[in-house]
Amino acid sequence: MMNNLFSAFDPATSNFLSLNWLSTFIIMMIIPMNYWMMPSRYMVFFNMIMYKLHSEFKMLLTNKIKGFTLVFISLFMLIMINNLYGLIPYVFTSSSHLVFSLTMALPLWLSLMLFGWINHMQMMFAHLIPTGTPPVLMPFMVMIETISNMIRPGSLAVRLTANMIAGHLLMSLLGNNTMNSSSIVLMLMLMIQMMLMLFETAVSIIQAYVFSVLSTLYSSEMVYENT
Repeated sequence: MMNNLFSAFDPATSNFLSLNWLSTFIIMMIIPMNYWMMPSRYMVFFNMIMYKLHSEFKMLLTNKIKGFTLVFISLFMLIMINNLYGLIPYVFTSSSHLVFSLTMALPLWLSLMLFGWINHMQMMFAHLIPTGTPPVLMPFMVMIETISNMIRPGSLAVRLTANMIAGHLLMSLLGNNTMNSSSIVLMLMLMIQMMLMLFETAVSIIQAYVFSVLSTLYSSEMVYENT
């Protein structure tokens, strides 16, 4: 039972090559506008999302680096598409693995940390001690802030992975208990699964938004404008 329950998260399709990970990028093939003679409806919808996210991320970013919002918009689109794509039956959910989420969170966090410490070392040191901290507590605050900065990529990755796994496991459990039920219970379970599917769709979009917004806030603390 447990093997069947968690088999949906198994990325291995063979001993030599895992084809399940191709689902991460297959959906990207139909997104570029070059394949259409005129913009389709979903491209217009994606452009509306991009403009809205650009205006919001621009307000959150304290630095004025041109094009920096495009990084987080692309991050949001990649996570949202993979989350929604994983809701399709018999489709591998790549965002439910730490390999997928850490691959995005760790390089982004590491690059921002290196940029901040190399170019703005004084500001990075000043950020380790909040304003108004008593001198006695300064060494402890430096340790706490350092640990909190180091666990940020892990918290981003685990948050995304845990939310996607929890929803898929709940849907799998309800689906396994539906087959041997009476007609009344079957109708009730179908209604619950429809509501759960809507809930998982909202969770997929919210988790992509939370991941990108937290990355934007973390970058605002690490990257400073040259003065």
